[in-house]
Amino acid sequence: MALQAGLVLLIVFLLMLAISVPISVSIVIASIAAILTVIPMDMAIFTSAQKIVTGLDSFTLLAVPFFILSGILMNNGGIAERLINFAKVLVGKMPGSLAHANVLGNMLFGSLSGSSVAAAAAIGGVMSPLQKKEGYDPKFSAAVNIASAPTGLIIPPSGALIIYSLVSGGTSVAALFIAGYLPGILWGLGCMIVAFIIAKRRNYPVSERVSFKIAVKTFLEAIPSLMLIVIVIGGILGGIFTATEAAAVAVAYTFILSLAYKAVKLKDIPRIIMETVEITAVIMLLVAASSIMSWVMAFTGIPTAISEFIMGISDNPIIILLILNIFLLLIGTFMDITPAILIFTPIFLPIVTSFGMDPVHFGILLVLNLSIGNITPPVGSALFVGASIAKLDLEDVIKPLLPFYLVIIIVLLLVTYIPEISMLLPRLLGY
Repeated sequence: MALQAGLVLLIVFLLMLAISVPISVSIVIASIAAILTVIPMDMAIFTSAQKIVTGLDSFTLLAVPFFILSGILMNNGGIAERLINFAKVLVGKMPGSLAHANVLGNMLFGSLSGSSVAAAAAIGGVMSPLQKKEGYDPKFSAAVNIASAPTGLIIPPSGALIIYSLVSGGTSVAALFIAGYLPGILWGLGCMIVAFIIAKRRNYPVSERVSFKIAVKTFLEAIPSLMLIVIVIGGILGGIFTATEAAAVAVAYTFILSLAYKAVKLKDIPRIIMETVEITAVIMLLVAASSIMSWVMAFTGIPTAISEFIMGISDNPIIILLILNIFLLLIGTFMDITPAILIFTPIFLPIVTSFGMDPVHFGILLVLNLSIGNITPPVGSALFVGASIAKLDLEDVIKPLLPFYLVIIIVLLLVTYIPEISMLLPRLLGY
């Protein structure tokens, strides 16, 4: 039963994608086609409709539109420039200091906005002209910006981790948030190491040392933006509010901050709300569709069959994790992170937990793998945006990105095979 249903599910799903059917619709059609091999049509349609409703009936999911709204407010709220100035002070007189400031800016802004595309556009849009003016190779500058843009998908607060928490059966959002810090920082540090080596070889200019007075002024200007991280993460860890409530607090705080910076006017609110609704609708449709697919796979035993197949190849956790990494990296190259999490978490989570892997560790591993797809061809959204911001063709930035890809894969392998990178902070904090 599992083999027949699984083949129907895969073939129909790929066929739908091949003829450019939206992925959410493809998931629903493929799922219903698969379940029709097992039960009658009337029961399949009725149960599918029921799963759509129950799949969206989640308090945790309310965090998603709030974090989206908060991110859009940040994109419009003048926060990026203050974070860039703060990052430039932090990197000081390191070789290639503007490149390092770009990486830090993406880490800070990306974590606040929860979007690699927003980070690549907002930070890259400011840093690319500055680096060009200082004599940096535009291809190198674009590669630095693109490679570091997805760090905000790992460093909390992260919408991707909230989706994983939901589909994994309630893995602690707080634990996932805390677990994301070290892997996300490692990613950023890896990019900075590559940038340092290249900048040193090419003798790129070093930024002038700022006075103590200017450094203090820059830090004070960045504090209101940085406080959002303290409020959201501190509130969750302190038990003051849940992740969903924290998202609502983030919206209120960001709105007040944007008004204070005079970067958002009241007349902009309808446009911002409409943008939030459009993005939320897409995500919720994906969640609803994936709830049908999850039920179909569970009902037909597809995850168990896949698990037995992979375990038949090897029962060595090292080999299994390597296979999963390769598969998820390939998936990330052509599928967006949200549907990939929704589809593959129910398949792979039982496999890794069977040999003792913590769901929190796997959540970070999953999101890290799929985040890399944001900066790889053929459909990496941050890759296209970063190249566009730098006014370069896609082929111009692929070669400069290769050393960054290498160090990011090294970080992925470290996170995969050294669980403490993900689990140290959650365990220290009692999660």
